[in-house]
Amino acid sequence: MAQFEHVGVPTDQPQPNETYLEGGKVHITDPAAHPYHFEYLRFEADSPMPERLQKNPHIAFKVEDLAAALEGENVLVEPFEPFDGLRVAFIVKNGVLMELMQDV
Repeated sequence: MAQFEHVGVPTDQPQPNETYLEGGKVHITDPAAHPYHFEYLRFEADSPMPERLQKNPHIAFKVEDLAAALEGENVLVEPFEPFDGLRVAFIVKNGVLMELMQDV
């Protein structure tokens, strides 16, 4: 079962309290600190992340088993660990960009 986590919103404007993820060359905010669970993402020009992710909002869900949740899906970004204890992947489902997250 998937549980809503946040909405990811790309921006080109610096945001308060950003965290930098070196691997993705992206600055992100903490969605838990936003009243509507928005996570702002500000990508550097040379970010290796797909353009679709850099230019479009996404919706994120926590799942119990990321590998199982990815079976048969159109995977845009393969699983990776942005932080210790969290594994994520991005998919496109019915035209919607989604992030699937698993605590590890």
